[in-house]
Amino acid sequence: MLGLAAEDNAAELKDLDEARKLITALAGLVTAAAPEIGSQHAGPLRDGLRSLQLAFREESLIPDAPGKGPGEKYTGAVN
Repeated sequence: MLGLAAEDNAAELKDLDEARKLITALAGLVTAAAPEIGSQHAGPLRDGLRSLQLAFREESLIPDAPGKGPGEKYTGAVN
């Protein structure tokens, strides 16, 4: 997805357009589920999502404006 695999061809596997879609979908799911699953379970999911969002920012050649990255309309700006 982000091309962060350990294989030698990891860069060839990078698909940031698809990653953007999946991260946004995950952000919507985590945000919508948080009231149902409680903060004990939502917290680790948010942490993992934030890691994906930060990895996306690092891999992206054209940086998104703050608050405009994948999923940030649900999570707020990620720095």
